[in-house]
Amino acid sequence: MNNYFTIKQAAEIVETTSETLQHYDRIGLVKPCHKDELSGYRYYSEQELVKLQTIELLKAMDLTLMDIKDILQQNDLSKVIEFLKQAEKRADDKIARLQYAKSKIKRAYLHYENKFHNGYSQSENYFVRNIEARVIMLSNKMESPTLKNLWDYHRHFYQQIETSLHSQFLFEDMAGMFTTEGITRLFAVCLKYPSLEGLTVLPEGDYLCANCTEENKNAVLQNLLERAKTEYDVCPDFVLHNIIVTGILQWDYQIQLFIKKRTC
Repeated sequence: MNNYFTIKQAAEIVETTSETLQHYDRIGLVKPCHKDELSGYRYYSEQELVKLQTIELLKAMDLTLMDIKDILQQNDLSKVIEFLKQAEKRADDKIARLQYAKSKIKRAYLHYENKFHNGYSQSENYFVRNIEARVIMLSNKMESPTLKNLWDYHRHFYQQIETSLHSQFLFEDMAGMFTTEGITRLFAVCLKYPSLEGLTVLPEGDYLCANCTEENKNAVLQNLLERAKTEYDVCPDFVLHNIIVTGILQWDYQIQLFIKKRTC
């Protein structure tokens, strides 16, 4: 039949199953528009195919079938527009979470590939790096890294920002701990921000650095502080622990001390 499609054909076109389309029919979401009186077969028109393709797209945005049914039956265009805007935002949030998860997985397998091909050893090494100024946002409650807060790291910092300002912030895919005057907070590096209000600026300059693990970071830090004092006559105002994800459920640190002359 011209311009009509069987359930099997329609399912193939919209990349779903015949059982799914039969379920849509039962709940009144999308019904076949034509029934052959002789064979009893039911057919979809191109109009129903458009609806079915729309449903599959909305499902990919994690909308329920009841929500989708409501929007398809909605006659108020302003409500339709607002609903689709919210669906788009949820899709953007989901994409951001998946991209962040993908970056973590990629970092992990690259680490394991390097470990497999070249072997792996973690030793204390001290060096000086010239680092550009960085703007960071301090956590209002997180003090140390955990599996939970590192996996979905940026979500916590966006929760500290008013929703209307989310689009004005962008964070680097890197975690860290900032310690000053005995207080430690996790931080995120801001790549984009509307103003410096509520943020902390790490100065540009030379930093005395050392790589370490969770197990030896305290000993390495004490050694690094002693080197800063004896070799550079510096008592740092703050200590940075950059968190380096080395594999699945694993991370190490790079400690950074700003070299600035100060009377101890």
